[in-house]
Amino acid sequence: MIVSDLSLIEGRRYPARRRTQNLAGGVAPIQASNFCIGNVTLDPDGGQVPWHNQEQEEVYFVIEGTAEMCLGEERQTLTSGQMVYIPPGVFHQLTNIGPTPLRMLYCYGPAGDVAHWRQELDGTLPKAGVEAPPLPSGARPQCTTKPEQA
Repeated sequence: MIVSDLSLIEGRRYPARRRTQNLAGGVAPIQASNFCIGNVTLDPDGGQVPWHNQEQEEVYFVIEGTAEMCLGEERQTLTSGQMVYIPPGVFHQLTNIGPTPLRMLYCYGPAGDVAHWRQELDGTLPKAGVEAPPLPSGARPQCTTKPEQA
């Protein structure tokens, strides 16, 4: 039996102020061919999964906290217990708009790497409104800051 134990998975910090812990897929102990799933903690007041798209379909499930979800041309607030479906190829962004850490699960399929993780670490994310479609009106800005050290 292969078990992923969240308490034993250090995960990775990203420049947009979040920690991602792969539970299945990526560097996780569990490898599946049809999906990847992980836990993400976004820092208070602006921690983010920046504006990006990918080939896989995906869902985000908010465990605790309050977020601004941008999906294509739409923008909406999500709170604990809500899940959003992200179709393949559609640009999306999730930003913690609350004063406490936001926890969420992502699940996408089929399994495989998503380019935005490496792009964020390299400082090469397509910029909203320049190399990518613009964010919806009134949305929090996309974090495109390259880290001092990767």
